Amino acid sequence: MQPLQGRTLAVGTIALSLATFMNVLDTSIANVSIPSIAGDLGVSPDQGAWVITSFGVANAISLPLTGWLTRRYGQVRLFTTSVALFVLTSFLCALAPSLQTLILFRVLQGAVAGPMIPLSQSLLLASYPASRAGSALAMWAITTLVAPVVGPVLGGWITDNISWPWIFYINVPVGVLAGIATWTIYRHRETPTQRLPIDAVGLGLLVIWVGALQVMLDQGKDLDWFASTTIVALALIAAIGFVLFLVWELTEQHPIVDLTLFRRRNYWTSTLAISLGYGAFFGSVVLLPLWLQQYMGYTATLAGLVLAPVGLLAIALTPIVGRTVQRVDPRIYVTLSFLTFALVNFMRARFDTDASFAALLVPTVIQGAAMATFFVPLVSLSLSGLSADRVPAASGLLQFARITAGSFGTSIVTTLWDRRATLHHSQLVEHLTAGSPLASQELQRLQANGLGAGQSQDLLNRIVDQQAFMVSADDIFYASALLFLALIAVIWLARPARGAVGGADAAASGAH
Repeated sequence: MQPLQGRTLAVGTIALSLATFMNVLDTSIANVSIPSIAGDLGVSPDQGAWVITSFGVANAISLPLTGWLTRRYGQVRLFTTSVALFVLTSFLCALAPSLQTLILFRVLQGAVAGPMIPLSQSLLLASYPASRAGSALAMWAITTLVAPVVGPVLGGWITDNISWPWIFYINVPVGVLAGIATWTIYRHRETPTQRLPIDAVGLGLLVIWVGALQVMLDQGKDLDWFASTTIVALALIAAIGFVLFLVWELTEQHPIVDLTLFRRRNYWTSTLAISLGYGAFFGSVVLLPLWLQQYMGYTATLAGLVLAPVGLLAIALTPIVGRTVQRVDPRIYVTLSFLTFALVNFMRARFDTDASFAALLVPTVIQGAAMATFFVPLVSLSLSGLSADRVPAASGLLQFARITAGSFGTSIVTTLWDRRATLHHSQLVEHLTAGSPLASQELQRLQANGLGAGQSQDLLNRIVDQQAFMVSADDIFYASALLFLALIAVIWLARPARGAVGGADAAASGAH
């Protein structure tokens, strides 16, 4: 089967990219809408957070199944069915009359969304000739880079100016167009299928350990982690389930997840690097707007605008990386990415409470260059040397590892931020005892401005809190910078992949 050409190639690329964008957007667009959703449905914000958790758990479970489902039903049929069901469940989410029904529809939405991202990648690779496979990966990467940043801004605007159901309604026209275009172009390019037995035990164990792990990560901070018997129980279930899953899948004749991929050095090193790197990146994406809104007086929209410029250099440089990744060792690009991520975090580690909007934007803009040299080379390296039929499974596992690492990063960062802030608060208060000259001077200044004694003490405590959380955020940014520097050593454990854009050559040759 020949690669696509001309207008057909352009329309196919746009359709696949739209579907990917819609999918990735939905992982973050609802985050800022939780207070409105909870208020409208008559529940607390903590209960409303299950709208996020339910999608993440179902999505994480279905992602590793992509390879098995592809072999069973074919790439094109599975992808278009996933898009159609995603549109349907999005519509049902918008119509949900209660939190329980919304969570049910979000579970279904997350489950059907799983195969969309890895299959959009493999279909895109098969659409291009081997010489342009790097450009295909670049087109795919741009959508995954921009959507997480656009999501909170768009979700906030829709919630503030229309109503929260429209964060789901907007998927309907986008998904319908993407689904129709994809089926029209790709229905004659279906991949071979084979009737495989269902690995029911493997599937059950996957649901158990991934579900327990995701709920533990999402609820850990609220339940004070291992001080809670619920979290301890979830951790034990996840650990035992994971061990049993590994043993079963490595000995099963027709495993639901192809774990033998991790025998390949380039695959496991790339997966480790992209997981830890994405976890650190996503943690900062969560931390920065939290700090700005809670302690710097920024609105949700303004905090989103601080993150938005990250797409500028990412969009500009990603196509260049895609065109040259076949001629440049991907490890060099990833090294540049990690060095730039480290620089950005070192810059943010110097922030203080007087940081201007312009000062906050500078590292955000620079970070776009790091993102441009992050996804494409790492995906290229992870898929290098794989045959076309293994690309969907490899891509699905890689995306699963990335998304799970994002959940880990969010939980670890928000927990450390609170705990380090408590430590710094106690250290700062030691210098502000009731009889200290500094405390007395500050309280006198506040009272001279018309505040009462109680109000002055409350405001002083608020100022201490602001400084404590700022220093805590600086600690985390500094630690993230050191992590990115350490990851450079990990990526050089991989073998050179010069001249091969991951599984692109395999995917392209396999389509002929």
